[in-house]
This record gives sequence, C-alpha cells and structure tokens, in this order.
Amino acid sequence: MRGPEGPLEAVAGALDALGTGAYLADEQGLIVAVNGRGERLLARPAAELVGRDAHELLHRTSCGEPMPRAECRIRDSVLGGETQQGEDEWLQRGDGTLLPVRWLATPCDTATLILFHSAGRQKRPVQRSPAAGRLSELERLALLAETTTLLTSTLEIHEGLRHLIALVVPRIADWAVIDLIDERDEVSRFAVAQAEGGSVVFREDLQGPMPPVLQESQMPLSRALRGVASSFAGPETYQGPPDSGIAMEQRRLFEATGMHSAVVVPLRSLHGVMGALTLGRADQPERFTARDTALLEDIARRAGMALENARLYQRQRKVAETMQRHLLPKLPNSPGRSMAVRYLPAPDASHVGGDWYDAFTLADGATALAVGDVVGHDLEAAAGMAQLRNILRAYAVSQQQPPSKIVEWLDQATTQGIAEVSMATLVFARMTERAGRCELSWTNAGHPPPLLVTREGVARYLTDGQGVLLGLLPEQARPDGMVELPPDSTLVLYTDGLIESRARTLDDGLDRLCRHAAALAHRPLETFTDELLARARPPDNDDDVALLAVRYVPGLSG
Repeated sequence: MRGPEGPLEAVAGALDALGTGAYLADEQGLIVAVNGRGERLLARPAAELVGRDAHELLHRTSCGEPMPRAECRIRDSVLGGETQQGEDEWLQRGDGTLLPVRWLATPCDTATLILFHSAGRQKRPVQRSPAAGRLSELERLALLAETTTLLTSTLEIHEGLRHLIALVVPRIADWAVIDLIDERDEVSRFAVAQAEGGSVVFREDLQGPMPPVLQESQMPLSRALRGVASSFAGPETYQGPPDSGIAMEQRRLFEATGMHSAVVVPLRSLHGVMGALTLGRADQPERFTARDTALLEDIARRAGMALENARLYQRQRKVAETMQRHLLPKLPNSPGRSMAVRYLPAPDASHVGGDWYDAFTLADGATALAVGDVVGHDLEAAAGMAQLRNILRAYAVSQQQPPSKIVEWLDQATTQGIAEVSMATLVFARMTERAGRCELSWTNAGHPPPLLVTREGVARYLTDGQGVLLGLLPEQARPDGMVELPPDSTLVLYTDGLIESRARTLDDGLDRLCRHAAALAHRPLETFTDELLARARPPDNDDDVALLAVRYVPGLSG
C-alpha cells in the first residue's frame, strides 16, 4: 500500500494482501493511499494518484466524459460516509482507456475504503455528440451553475465572456459569436470563436465594428439586438436581398464559418439590451431546437446581468479615477526643497481611497506638508479626504499659526459636522528656511511618524508632536515637534499602507522602512522614492499608499 503513514497504516498494509484494487479517500474525496493491485488496474503509479481528487481524476461515464458530481455513487459514499456497492461505474486509466468496475465503498476510520475490480474489458472512450438537446437535466443545471459561477467571479467582463465561450464550445455548439452594444448604442462583434483540435480559437478577421441596428429589420440578429426575441438562423436566412448592413455581415459570417444551424438570443439586463449571443453548429449534425433555445436564453440572461454589473463597476471606477486625479494636488516649486510623491490605490477597491497628501506654499514663504488617511477605500472616503484637505488648506493659508493650532481647528471641524469624516489620521508640518537654516515643525494626529534621513544614511523617526486621531478629543490641545533639517537630508511622510503587513508587526514594518530609507540616502530623490516604495511596501499589503518625500537642498532655486 502506498501512501502516508498514520492511523490507517495497519489497514493499508493489510490491503496489499488482497487480490483486488483498493484506495483510501479522505473526507474531501482526496486519495490518501492505493495498493499495488489498484495501481496496475488503473495503469497509474501511486505518485499520480495520492493527493488527487478521486472523482475528478478517475470517475467517468461510459462515453468517457467526466461523471456529473450529482450522479456519482462512489463520490456520494465517500462524502456521506455510507457503505454502497455497484457495478455501473467506469474509471479512467492512465493510458486513456476506460475500466468498467464492480466496486464497494465503506467507511474506514477517518477515510473511506474503495475496493474495485474489473467487470469487463477496457475500451476507448466513445465520443458522444455534445449537442445541447442531448444534455440531461442534471447536465443542463450544472452548465447553468457553471455559467453563473464563472460570470460572477470577475468584474472584467471581457475575460468572463471568453470563459463563457469556452464553456459552451464545443459542449453545445461548434461556434460562438458575441455582439455587444456600447453606451453610445454602437455595435461591435466582440468575439467569433470555434472549436478546433480540443481548444477554442478566435477568428479576429470576423470581429470588429458592426453596422447600426435598424428598427425595421426583421433579421434574427437585428431582432435580438433590439431585444425583440430569440430566433433560429441558417445560411438560407440570408440568401435574399439584405435589409441592413448587419444582415450583410451575417451572410459573411455564415459563409466563413460553414454553420448550418444557429440560434441568436438577446443579452438582456434589467435596464435594456446589452448585446446578443449566437451559437452555431457546423460539424455537429443536429439542428437547434426550442428546448435548446430555452437553455441558451437562460445562459444569455445570466451573461447580460453580469455584463451590466461589470459596466456599472467600470463606470464607478472611471468616476473614481477622474475624481482621484483632481483631488491629488500638484507639488509646488519651493526654493531649497526638492519634492517627489507617489500614490498607489488599493487594488481591490475602485482605485480611489482615503489616503492623501498635500504640499503648498504659505504667505510667509514656508512650505506646508501634509499626509493623512481617512478610513475607507471608496468614493465616500475620497470625498471625506477632499473635505479635510480643503479645510486644512483654508486654515493654514489664512492663519499664520503653528501646525498644532491648525490641526486643533481641523479637529473641531470634524466633530461639528463641517467635514463628514468618521475617523482620520494626519501629519501636518511647516518647513521654514531662515538665515541658511531649515526648521521643520509638525504635529501628528495618530499617524505613523515622519522619517528623517541624513545624506550620511542616518535615519530616525520624528516621534515628538504626537497626539490622538482626529475626532476623538477635539477640545484637547495638540503638541508640536520641531527639528532642524541638515543639508541634503530627506523627510519622508507616508501612510500605513507602506508599513503594515498581516504577517509582521507594525514595529517590523517601521524597521524595514527605516533600513531601506537609510540605504537609499545617496540616491536622487525620484529614484529614492521609487525604490523605497518598491522595497519597503510589504508584499501582502493591499491598502492604498501615499508617499511624500522632501529633500532640503540649500541654494536650490524653485
């Protein structure tokens, strides 16, 4: 018996003495051991069997197709922990032949023991026509379930539609054609695909823009694109004078593909028609029937809903990206200060979030710097971020006050409903140059501390000026920190997406950032910023990141 040692070792050893094939499957249906007789009957070594899903690997219909899960009695016995036997199962051998077996499955400790022996001669799988009309009810339901799972697993609808084509071709058709209507009511032939050599091949020469849909056209595709009805079609449908440009394209399609039977169904959503799905048969002799149409309409309805959801998501993402471009400011030209900024959106959100930065020149020539984080990764977080930034700018520009006083006023604004923000952190600083010296004053509202790196590669966090998050204690006075910046030193302001990791502590993230910043101290600022972002950001972090780096260079003109 081959397999891992454990509580079943005694049983495994005993089975090698039996003259029948045997394997053990765990509660998930994975093979944990197989005896020598089983290896020979299946023409598969133990290494190819152990750890694999027995149902997926072995269980087949008499035609050599994967056995539907709901119809497999061996699988039911394994998952249900019940003793069953039968003689109507086929196992696929390593050489591709089918082995008819008599079998017995029974619970054994924490696994299920399956005994089997040959019930006849092996045979090559008989390829059954995959016509939709021959699909059993269980197969049809399984196809619909697969379609739903596939289309809801991605918001990249083009990827989902290509997977949908692979699902129905060649199972129920030789050809699949998808025509889509965009938001300007223009039609494009998104995909023309055929089954070829066991794979799906796309015919780019038949894809591309399509003529407009005419309301008076009674041709099948035009009717489907108007959402009127599903229709059968064949080459004879387009033998007469075409009534539209779309009809001419359909004639070309049938001539190029050799389809003798096709069905065209609308891709509908709750708010209109998104396009049309055409499935056609060229090599399969069966013509489509009304029973096929009902199945294809159900598939198309699912595809239409998924397409609408994807478009809504893409529309929101476009709005978010546009909003983000307008919210994140340009950096000022300040004498003696070189600046670089990077922003990475959260990958699983709408490409916009609550992390933000700002830099602007004050009336006395000082440079104001800010980095903050509003909780959330959506348009609401972005709107709150915009409110905070604008209020902070207004206070800072109109009042010549230290950072702590500006943030105290900002704090009160968040609690008085002026800014609709539930929770936020912030570092706000002033960089002022006087008599050849550059001073930095700042206050910190619950944010990761600024990092200062000298040109010699000495890095340290600025931990003074620390206070609570915005909105917690609005009446409490906030402290300021102050430090003199050495020439050619670099100040790094950042959000927690640069240091937080699910696998490490926050201190580990801070240490990592500090070490990399010190190692990069001699690099030009743009390179410093890019490399720091690439090296310090934990690979498992999926939060957005704002990074603002400022280098004090005496004598640098703005």
